[in-house]
Amino acid sequence: GYPFLAWLIPSQAVWTFFAESVSFSSITFIEYSYLIKKVNFKISILPIVKIFSTIFVHLIFLVVVVIVLLVSKIPFSLYWFQFLYYLFSLFVLLLGLSWVLSSLTVFIRDVTQVVQIVLSFGMWLTPIFWDINGMTGKFRFVLMANPMTYITEGYRKSFIYHTPFWDKPLWTLYFWGFTIIILFLGILMFKKLKPHFADVL
Repeated sequence: GYPFLAWLIPSQAVWTFFAESVSFSSITFIEYSYLIKKVNFKISILPIVKIFSTIFVHLIFLVVVVIVLLVSKIPFSLYWFQFLYYLFSLFVLLLGLSWVLSSLTVFIRDVTQVVQIVLSFGMWLTPIFWDINGMTGKFRFVLMANPMTYITEGYRKSFIYHTPFWDKPLWTLYFWGFTIIILFLGILMFKKLKPHFADVL
């Protein structure tokens, strides 16, 4: 019931942001290895800086999204501002992932190759090009278990469907449970491995 491009582009925009943030932040400590040895420099902010650098590109992409929606005669709604909640949710998830991956990459350089492979498969395991509401069975379960499905569908809820983020509380609870686990795992891994960064690099 919606023009395909208008339906596609919000989810494509947020997936692009996610993929670029994960790719760039995973090599942060290697890229800025010259800062690791500076005693007074707080290196934990480096992955955050990488994420913020991709947010600016994402916001420009969102301007394109708005233009496409208006051209496609999708009416403006206050629900459009709901994307800020999903953007914040994604930022928290990215923060945990960036600390996990950037810490591991210092010791295992092949992590960057694995990340690229996972992102390639992940795009097809995220409902970007098809509608999850029309799916049933095991494949739908796999898609629903993917935390990025919550975000991509959230962007569609905001820009296309105009439905509130609290309409599926169990799904929201699952996403935040998963995200908090990843965040704490990232914090613990970073603190555990940080003392060895300078020696390895």
